[in-house]
Amino acid sequence: MHKWLASILILLFAATGCTTVARNDTSPSPQNNGNVRAQQTEPRKKEIQNSEQVAVHLEQLARGINGVTNAHCVVFGNTAIVGIDVDAKMERSRVGTIKYSVAEAFRKDPYGVDALVTADIDLAQRLNEIGADIRRGRPIAGFAEEMADIIGRLVPQLPRDIMPQEPEQQDAPKLNKKL
Repeated sequence: MHKWLASILILLFAATGCTTVARNDTSPSPQNNGNVRAQQTEPRKKEIQNSEQVAVHLEQLARGINGVTNAHCVVFGNTAIVGIDVDAKMERSRVGTIKYSVAEAFRKDPYGVDALVTADIDLAQRLNEIGADIRRGRPIAGFAEEMADIIGRLVPQLPRDIMPQEPEQQDAPKLNKKL
């Protein structure tokens, strides 16, 4: 009985081992194909020759965005940092939207592709609001909210990180008409 059982198990293992075939379903590497060509999708960055002129250009571009009251740009090497001024009482989400809009405008500009966009932190106004929250009995919550607003304004928005959104293609609804 044990011989039959052992024989059947060996036969099953052998049959199972024979049915597995190693397959290589990977696609061929594009490095091996000389016909593959990639199209440049990122805007090419221009070399900055005159940093003052580029700073003025990027400041004007930023000021053209709705919600930006003023802009200040510092250019060092081939990188620019642009600080935008917005209303001190503006909500963090709106500030983020404005920073994104400025970065989107920079993304389309050859000088602004690698610029950093940050918003003015309005520190005096923030400290005033933290003091008011402490007087209202919300010291920790008020401090946390103001710190979140400050950090939200400090974190730069990079134009290279913006992915342009394609217009959504909507398929016409399919109707099942039975007459």
